[in-house]
Amino acid sequence: MKFNTNSNTYIIIYSVVMVVIVAVLLSVAALGLAPRQQANMLNEKKTQIVKALGEDPATVAYDSVITKAVILDASGAVVSEDVAEVFAALNDLKASFAAERYPLFVATSGVVVPLYGAGLWGPIWGYLAFDKDMNTINGAVFDHKGETPGLGAEIATDWFCDNFKGKKIHNAQNEFVSIKVVKGGASEDDINGVDAISGGTITSAALTVPRAAAFFSIS
Repeated sequence: MKFNTNSNTYIIIYSVVMVVIVAVLLSVAALGLAPRQQANMLNEKKTQIVKALGEDPATVAYDSVITKAVILDASGAVVSEDVAEVFAALNDLKASFAAERYPLFVATSGVVVPLYGAGLWGPIWGYLAFDKDMNTINGAVFDHKGETPGLGAEIATDWFCDNFKGKKIHNAQNEFVSIKVVKGGASEDDINGVDAISGGTITSAALTVPRAAAFFSIS
């Protein structure tokens, strides 16, 4: 039977068949690649945690510096020590924080706290590593979804993240004040302030952590 390739019926049938075939192929590819994608996402999170601790992820393994992964509630009590559940909470930090479930990683040198905020064009996130005094920052890693290159996107650069090293979340009176990102630049003796990014004030200001004190009730 010969088909009229110029007829509307042929064109519609051909289009439907092609759409179905492509949809099936894409679904098969997505299912087949899902485990690898999940493994890559998990590895990326572990890499950022290790980097926040000031270590080189290329030579230092996550398991060699992290001793425990937990979820805390708003009072600082441990509500889960299931590693898979902790990393699952990282996939949607906004929802986790809204539910007062705070992931935390206990390291050999202190703790690592995940962060989430709203940048100018989308979500921003990262990790702060604290010394065992639960006050001094040992390192920081930040990332973003769509901040402006050369401006807000600079939060992901080493030069900006390094500004947090040595800063403290308590003032001289041992009162919790968190870290302030200062427009125009923080003074040299400001133990609680870091310089904001020129032209990226909204993005950098979103890195202030007003509820970080809730994380530090674990030994």
